[in-house]
Amino acid sequence: MTGDAEAIPPIQFATTNDGARLADQDFGQQDGPILLSVPPLAQNIEMAWEFPLLRQMLERFGSFCRCIPFDKRSTGCSARRSKMPGIDERVEDLRAVMNAAGVERAHLFGQSEGGPMALLFAVTYPERVQSITIFGSGARTTPYLTGEELVDRKRVFDMLTNLWGTPQSPIVDAFSPTLAHDEDYRHWHYRYERNSADAEGLRELLELSLDTDVSDIIGDVDVPVLVLHRTGDPIVPVELGHQAAAAVPGAKLVELEGIDHFGFAGDFHAWIDEIEQFITGAIQERPDPRPPSTPHIVTLGRFAVTVGGEDVPNSAWGSRRARQLCKRLVAARGWPVPREELIELLWPGETDQRKLGARLSVQLSAVRRVLSGGVIADRESVRLDLAEVTTDLEVVLGDSDNQTVVDTYGGDFLPEDRAESWTGGGRDEARSRFVIAARRLSETATEAGDHEQAVSLARRVVQTDPYDDGAHRALISRLQTAGELGQAKTAHTAWASAMAELDIEVPDLDQL
Repeated sequence: MTGDAEAIPPIQFATTNDGARLADQDFGQQDGPILLSVPPLAQNIEMAWEFPLLRQMLERFGSFCRCIPFDKRSTGCSARRSKMPGIDERVEDLRAVMNAAGVERAHLFGQSEGGPMALLFAVTYPERVQSITIFGSGARTTPYLTGEELVDRKRVFDMLTNLWGTPQSPIVDAFSPTLAHDEDYRHWHYRYERNSADAEGLRELLELSLDTDVSDIIGDVDVPVLVLHRTGDPIVPVELGHQAAAAVPGAKLVELEGIDHFGFAGDFHAWIDEIEQFITGAIQERPDPRPPSTPHIVTLGRFAVTVGGEDVPNSAWGSRRARQLCKRLVAARGWPVPREELIELLWPGETDQRKLGARLSVQLSAVRRVLSGGVIADRESVRLDLAEVTTDLEVVLGDSDNQTVVDTYGGDFLPEDRAESWTGGGRDEARSRFVIAARRLSETATEAGDHEQAVSLARRVVQTDPYDDGAHRALISRLQTAGELGQAKTAHTAWASAMAELDIEVPDLDQL
């Protein structure tokens, strides 16, 4: 997950009937099932590989299929033109991409605005579609609006257009709230917006989204359809996913926990598991190919570097600053951290940049010594080489099953550095991933009659977030099911106490 240019799949171009060039990539298992990714509102398939989470998502797709994403006209790396294409023109553009790639039939994957386009393509060219998966989408991506609702929506469009690509852009907070505390991601996304579409093009796309609706033909879709939707999607309401699944004969609907619209934010492993199962019939195991001697950085609940299962002693670091430098690089998750930021972190208030640059080199040397390398630096920035080291944060946030996540999560991310703003994103993301995994395992244990395990997992969720109303309810339910009525009463008292701090009343125990 380094983001190196040479590791990014090359851009290719398909040519449409009217001579427009559409940028696409072709990567993954070339002998596997073909998954053609239908673009959402605006994206840039080349820049996407720079962001570690997006890169992990793309590499996961490539691990079980031949993946072909493309940028639609006037967005990303594709040809820019004065007028944005409507959905009918986009359907023909999708066919042009398939033809250029030599693909006769493919599985289609449509995120957000790409969902209606995939559905319409399947009705128009059914012989070229093996299946459809839509994520955070439906026959349309906005509810039907009239009167003042429509006026309000267009005011929002004006605001989004005016702020697009600037530090005031609300896209990160609205579309990926679980990543909102990650300043590295936030600053990258402003640049990504500017390289995905210009402001005028964005406005056209938003206006077109109001009129994009394939409800009249969705019942004619005659291929297997999988509808994936997060229950708390703040942009495309889950009800639109329900409506789409109900309209397609035999469609499978899977609701997923989460509050992000962007697929790579939050727990993307769960929904990609569903797609892999849907397309291939199984979810393959992915063992880590790195040897046991690979340095492993522990950051959840404590900080340490282990080699062969043994902690590297503190004396090996040489100074507290070297440890702090390593922590900051882990928090960046493979992103480059500017040298100026690292200098300010380690020597706040000092100004002699020439002398401080030399001092930073000394600390980098200490980190490299402990990690047996594991750091890539240039004149501008420094980053952790995730090909050379492992971290528990990447295990929890990476391509791991629920049991591995629960077993790995040892507590909050870098608890001793809670006051540092750069720890907030990792802490929130890891905690969220653990809570989701523990809840699922607790539910599975309850269904299997393993009440002790179900209660233990529910307790861990409550301990992780004592203000999680749903976690308290689940714990009390698990205790009641296990016949532990005394403990259920104690848990109810703790729940009431926690909610009282938020001025929220809870129902009596006999009402649950």
